[in-house]
Amino acid sequence: MTEAFPAGDEPGFVKICGITSEEDALLAIAMGADALGFVFAPSKRQVAVGRVSDIVKRLPNDVLTFGVFRDDLPERVVEQVQRAGLRGAQLHGHERPDQVSWVRERVEVTIKAFAAGTNDAAKAKNFHADAYLIEGGAPGSGEVFDWSLAEGFAPGRRWLLAGGLSHRNVAEAIAQVRPWGVDVSSGVESSPGRKDALKLKAFIANARTGFEQMALEALASDGDLSLRREAPYDWNEE
Repeated sequence: MTEAFPAGDEPGFVKICGITSEEDALLAIAMGADALGFVFAPSKRQVAVGRVSDIVKRLPNDVLTFGVFRDDLPERVVEQVQRAGLRGAQLHGHERPDQVSWVRERVEVTIKAFAAGTNDAAKAKNFHADAYLIEGGAPGSGEVFDWSLAEGFAPGRRWLLAGGLSHRNVAEAIAQVRPWGVDVSSGVESSPGRKDALKLKAFIANARTGFEQMALEALASDGDLSLRREAPYDWNEE
């Protein structure tokens, strides 16, 4: 249900994943994050459904929250999303298109993730999710993959770039890859599962700057001359 995304069709969506505490959830929201992710798949950042439910109850109602799953049964995905009071599911496994569709019919928002360079990534259009995500071959590793592998990914659809992003490279990544959104976890941590306030603030600020520059370039390329820098007047012309 695409209207749930705050950014609508315009690029600029920022999701902070790997949230494990109420403190970090509220911090990310205060810094300007559009969405939060809670990992239910085996991970250093895995959290129990009951813990997530307690955190979500203390968040503003309009916050977009996701449970992150990998190769879980669709029925279990939906059950855990509903038990935790989350609004969406983010699927990182080898889910089939029909399984993604089944989940999407039962939760508010669904994101389907793909490993860069795989056959499934090349056929992302066959997976009818609300948004798509591309990352490296080892989710949660914090390693940057070859961004050129994201070229042509999910054309005409909302998609997020993830994998090894940090405040140091997010603006560059946006400029090169031009995604609809970005997703970060380890790049804004002080330790696994604990967010660093300064890194988080810098990441969101640099992502916003990157998206703003991307929007300006898009407008300028469409012929809006007011966005183009005027060349200095050449007095020698007279």
